[in-house]
Amino acid sequence: MRVVIAQMKHETNTYSPVPTPLSRFAVGGGVPPEGPAAHAAYRGTGSAIGAFIELAEAAGADIEIPIAANAWPSGPVEDAAFEHIAGRICGAVARGCDAVLLDLHGAMVTQTYEDGEGELLRRLRAIDAEVPIGVALDMHTNFYPAIAEHATAIAGYQTYPHVDMDGTGARAGRAIFALLAGRAHPAMAWGNRPMLPHVMRQGSDDSPNRELQARCREMEAQGALCASVFVGFPNADIANAGLSAVVVTDGDDALARRWCDELLEMAWRARDAFVYVLEALETSMARARALVAAAAPGSGPVVLLDHCDNCASGGTMDTMTVLGAMLDAGLEDAAAFAIFDPDAVQQMIAAGVGASVTLALGGKFDMPSIGLSGEPRTVTGRVKLICDGRYRNRGPMARGEVNDMGPTAVLDTGKVEIVVISNHVEPHDLAAFVAVGIDPRAKRYLMLKSRVHWRAGLRDLAGGVVECAGTGVCTSDYARLDFKRVRRPIFPLDPL
Repeated sequence: MRVVIAQMKHETNTYSPVPTPLSRFAVGGGVPPEGPAAHAAYRGTGSAIGAFIELAEAAGADIEIPIAANAWPSGPVEDAAFEHIAGRICGAVARGCDAVLLDLHGAMVTQTYEDGEGELLRRLRAIDAEVPIGVALDMHTNFYPAIAEHATAIAGYQTYPHVDMDGTGARAGRAIFALLAGRAHPAMAWGNRPMLPHVMRQGSDDSPNRELQARCREMEAQGALCASVFVGFPNADIANAGLSAVVVTDGDDALARRWCDELLEMAWRARDAFVYVLEALETSMARARALVAAAAPGSGPVVLLDHCDNCASGGTMDTMTVLGAMLDAGLEDAAAFAIFDPDAVQQMIAAGVGASVTLALGGKFDMPSIGLSGEPRTVTGRVKLICDGRYRNRGPMARGEVNDMGPTAVLDTGKVEIVVISNHVEPHDLAAFVAVGIDPRAKRYLMLKSRVHWRAGLRDLAGGVVECAGTGVCTSDYARLDFKRVRRPIFPLDPL
């Protein structure tokens, strides 16, 4: 038995000015790993592709991994990058195989295609109309018909933060291996509802997504091969952005349809609870101060979420609005992770550890899609640390995977230790702080450019949480996003 396993993952923020060339799909730049290098990079990790490898090895299959391409979210994927990745995968399938297992995202937009995953699957079906194709998708999938039309079995993450990536790969992969063994015959139904859940209201620990994902797990316990609700990624101005569901049963089309409709109706009834209300930044700063003042000794830092500028949603990670508010408010004993500014890092490297420097920090990206220009802020401090920025995730999210912040430096203003990085990385793992010599548990305030994923590895250390409405293309203020292509009417943009 020969199995092709591949990865092509990108969540596209169509408002983001951050480019997406092929090099973004490789840790630290260059070209995404292929063959044995891809196998070594992901075997034993908490990823969907890692689960695929484990299942295929257990089945005694011959494995080909033509490419493992995974990029931090950003703007539309360059056509050359998509063609390179898709070409590698299609070439492997054209050489013949018994099954295909794909670790995809579900929200890839390229310069040409609104539905990058659907286009890949369409090409694969043109090569082999019968080969079973199992697909693992992110919970933020913006689902298009082509994905369902060309896949055999689909499973989506049931947690946000995504701590079940490997479990999702196992769910999709088991359905395919059951088919190959003649023990199952996947039947699939999908659908969507005209709603754009705000990302800040999508956490699977929170209602209403908590109940939706629990019902998916119940359905699987009741016999579904895979049941998934995709809350969607709203910072993408494409027709099918928004919430959808997919259910795969063992040969029962009617049951798949009934369960899928049940999930969609549950979501629709709860649509008001998916709406996020922003708080004024001045109020957030005052609330953070009050939480610290009232905190018991050893209770952990107050986490300030700069959620409008999260690179894991395509943000530039260089807006200075929230960090600037912290500096203006005089917050002390604080750490900030992180500001993306490769030029500032090079200036600190040139100055050396211990040197005092004054930098025009951040604000290097203009964001014409939301009418903002980059606004650097002059910051003075001491270069506390310089490092190469590489670390391996401890988990539970993306356990064992390597991250590369590129050349990295820590600027200590005397009140705030600011991590400055050269590659985009979201802080969701304690290992990121270990790499830069900061113990976040010892701080009073901890600013994170994150939305929900920070909860995976850092939630337990937080003494309080304040969601800060800064600036950036990850904004949850839909009034800042000029929607032109998304289907209308849609909630909450339109009265329904």
